Amino acid sequence: MCGICGEIRFDGSEASAPAIARMMSVLAPRGPDHGDAKMLGRVGFGHRRLAIIDLSERGNQPMQDQSSDTSLVFNGTIYNYRELRHTLQQKGHQFFSDSDTEVILKSYSEWGADCVTHFTGMFAFALWDNSKQSLLLARDRMGIKPLYYTRDKNRLRFASNPQALLAAGGVPSDIDPIAIHHHLSLHAVIPAPRTILRGIRKVRPAHYLQIDRHGKTTQHQYWTLAAQRPKEELTDAEWTERIHEALLNAVKRRLMAADVPVGVLLSGGLDSSMLVGLLYEAGVENLHTFSVGFEDAPEEKGSEFEYSDQVVERYQTRHKKFLIPNREVLTRLPEAVSAMAEPMVGQDAVAFYLLSERVSKEVKVVQSGQGADEVFGGYFWYPQMAQSQTFAKYYVDRGHDELLAAIAPRLHGLDYTSGCINDALTQPYADEFIDQVLRFDVTTLVVDDPVKRVDNMTMAWGLEARVPFLDHQLVECAASMPAHMKLGSGGKHVLKLISRGLIPDAVIDRPKGYFPVPALKFVRGEFYDFMHDVLTSRACRERDIFQPAYVSQLLAAPERHMTPLQGSKLWHLALLEFWLQTHIDR
Repeated sequence: MCGICGEIRFDGSEASAPAIARMMSVLAPRGPDHGDAKMLGRVGFGHRRLAIIDLSERGNQPMQDQSSDTSLVFNGTIYNYRELRHTLQQKGHQFFSDSDTEVILKSYSEWGADCVTHFTGMFAFALWDNSKQSLLLARDRMGIKPLYYTRDKNRLRFASNPQALLAAGGVPSDIDPIAIHHHLSLHAVIPAPRTILRGIRKVRPAHYLQIDRHGKTTQHQYWTLAAQRPKEELTDAEWTERIHEALLNAVKRRLMAADVPVGVLLSGGLDSSMLVGLLYEAGVENLHTFSVGFEDAPEEKGSEFEYSDQVVERYQTRHKKFLIPNREVLTRLPEAVSAMAEPMVGQDAVAFYLLSERVSKEVKVVQSGQGADEVFGGYFWYPQMAQSQTFAKYYVDRGHDELLAAIAPRLHGLDYTSGCINDALTQPYADEFIDQVLRFDVTTLVVDDPVKRVDNMTMAWGLEARVPFLDHQLVECAASMPAHMKLGSGGKHVLKLISRGLIPDAVIDRPKGYFPVPALKFVRGEFYDFMHDVLTSRACRERDIFQPAYVSQLLAAPERHMTPLQGSKLWHLALLEFWLQTHIDR
């Protein structure tokens, strides 16, 4: 897990070493163990390393392969790198390191850009083929690892976050009018390739770009998710066995591909508790587990320790739990926003940020339960959608009319979000409407909400988070499974079947919970004052994104204006403006 950046020039000049140095400085928290840059004429690469596999200097990057005249910067982990290494050795390739980075270089030498189809893992990388004078930018199937870029007629720059690109300079920072429609409708999700800024784009998940020395760019999609039943009809018991095996393999992969200890972020919910049980089933002992909790509010408890403690007691893990006072949540919120590659409204962002700070002092790698709800139908709105055959009513934060009332006329446009949803829910290779919904969530919405949030908040502290529930082979299996195996039992039916006897019944049978951060959920006191100050500031007025009447309406009664998913509409606006003040104005 690392931070990568670089530049390719199209005008014949050499890549800018100072620009790459500025990008590397911003990316330093993602890779505290080593940093280096390589200038290759028209191309320059920068890398910050978090050493997980092959801890020696041989694993440092940028990495060059003299035999193929290629160079690479890579962020992520290739879980099947040992198997690929063996295959490549049989084909005559010789290795100088024990890293998964070198496996990418040799795989490209053997299979070209199609090497991405051989990788099981999470990755974002840039590979320069000097003989072909071609740059390859690639992102993993599920979009777990980020990859942003900006370009003009003279050059293209890429990096692991937009802040690095902004630091390099020359990036237009005006608002993308289509992106803001998505941001305020899909609770901060802006599907790739757009970002909130017109001048920055991101590589789509399961895609790669090939850019030649003149700037000609071709885009390739190398994987799609089918959501259709197999030709062979399986019983519920057979489906349960198949998912259990795929999930166990996913957990094992993320355990074995590391030369450092691997822990678990244990929330007390079904998903993270399952990971502990499955790791025990895989033979792991003395597992490190970590939990975080917050002060209670009158309406909601601030921790789930009563459930995580039961899992710890059953498996005798090496457990640490952290209780965060509300005053720390609010005072350190600006730090969490500083760590956000893009604006994120999920209330658990600051929770992951504060938890990661503490966990990073204990281990370098953790497994986390993100993605289970989307893959296995765990949220309350999925059955409603399945019954009504309707998506927007239960999911979209603001209808088009309200959106136009919320944003300045200069940003008005068509109903872009409805178009995006309609396009996603009419793609081929899905048997039922709910299959379309879950596929849209897994391949698009989850990428730019919980997955991005976990990556940003953990990597702010040099902590690698691995997400077994988004193993692409497990996702493929789950997508082909009948809907009742997901939506039954109040959601995640098959996971509950697998969990019975593996983790305490109280964890399985508890009501669905969400990462509780009461200080941020209930808009009052200091939190309200913070949002009021942000949205009435001179910077906000001069930016002219929001209509004053709409802001006043939300400020007058914030807890009356909630989204269908019970998110605060006021917080959505305040977070976006505060993110812009943090990253653009400064």
